[in-house]
Formats: sequence, C-alpha cells, structure tokens
Amino acid sequence: MTDTALELPAYARSLGITATGAEEGGMPVLTVDFGNMVEGRPQHFHGGATAGLLENAGYAALRTALLAGGRDPQLKPINITVQYLAAGKSQESFAVGRITRLGRRNANITVEAWQTDRARPIATAVLNILMVERSPDQNSPG
Repeated sequence: MTDTALELPAYARSLGITATGAEEGGMPVLTVDFGNMVEGRPQHFHGGATAGLLENAGYAALRTALLAGGRDPQLKPINITVQYLAAGKSQESFAVGRITRLGRRNANITVEAWQTDRARPIATAVLNILMVERSPDQNSPG
C-alpha cells in the first residue's frame, strides 16, 4: 500500500508521513521519520506533528474501510481528542487506526502511535467523524 493509493493530504506529505504497510484486517500503518519538519524541542517530536500523524492514521483507516465498502463520502471532523503518553524521541514513529463504530453518517476511530514497542504507545487519539455523501457532480477531495 502506498501513500498515493491512500491519497494522503498535503499536510501529511509535508510532515513526511507515508503508508508503509497494513495490519491484519487491512488497516494502513503510517510512518514518519524524525527530522526538522517534526522536531519540537531538541531531539523530540513536536506535539502537533504527533497529533498530525494520529489524525492522518485515523482518516487513512476510515477511508480504507469506506472505499472497501464502495463509499466515498466527504469526511468532516466532529471531535478529535489526543492523549500524549510519552515524549516522542528522535526516531521513526508509527500509527494505526481502528474503527470502533462505522455507521451511515458517523464513524468513531481510535488511533495509537508508537516508536520501538507497539505495547508502549507515545500517544493515542479518538476521532469522531461525520460522513456526508457527495452529490454526483462533486469531485473527489484533493
């Protein structure tokens, strides 16, 4: 799976986020290397970059599930809550989303980000997303 297939937004690409694989069940794993674009205090991930990784992983999981079901609605955030659990160090970070509820108009997603040990996340997030069906004349999001 590539970030092109997922159509990651410009913000994700500017941070260097890419899709590096998929978990069992097909949920994409997103990765970002440590560098100037994500550094906050010296040798640590910026909290906003960590939140950006989490948010993009949540949207990637939802988009993957929707496209597999033949749906392509416009996604609008209702609420995104991030919990910072540990400082992200100067190394590669990973994130994956898991859909906890997928309805006709709303979706709930949990996301976790980690570095060396999946069992020790550096941050988690909960996303509540409104899904609005597109009219036939609307183009895909760019």
